[in-house]
This record gives sequence, structure tokens and C-alpha cells, in this order.
Amino acid sequence: MPTFEFEIHNSDVLDALKSGERHKVFKDEWADTHFIEFSGNNENEARSRAERRYPASQGFVISGVKEV
Repeated sequence: MPTFEFEIHNSDVLDALKSGERHKVFKDEWADTHFIEFSGNNENEARSRAERRYPASQGFVISGVKEV
């Protein structure tokens, strides 16, 4: 099963820090891009796993992906 590396950050955390505040739930480090690997039969399946773990509804943004 192929592995894909996703670039993920949290836009809500980034916005809070820009306003001089802190996010109530997530650490400040989520303002920076994290490189997190997910496996799947293809990129779409791996992306679905990433989106379930890091949902857009909580401010997470997938800004890039590559097969590793």
C-alpha cells in the first residue's frame, strides 16, 4: 500500500497567533506546516484518512501531498 506525505497546518491557530492570541484547543505549533504520512491504495484514499484525522471543520488545511 503506497504511503503519501501530507503537508498540514491549522488556519485557525495561525489566525489566532496573528491576532496576538492563542487557540483554545490546539497548540501554537499547528500554525506551522506538519509533514504527516498516511497510507492508502491511492492518493484519494490516503487523503480521506488524513481529512478524517485532521478535519477542515476544525481549521486544518492540507496544502500539499506527495508519494513517499
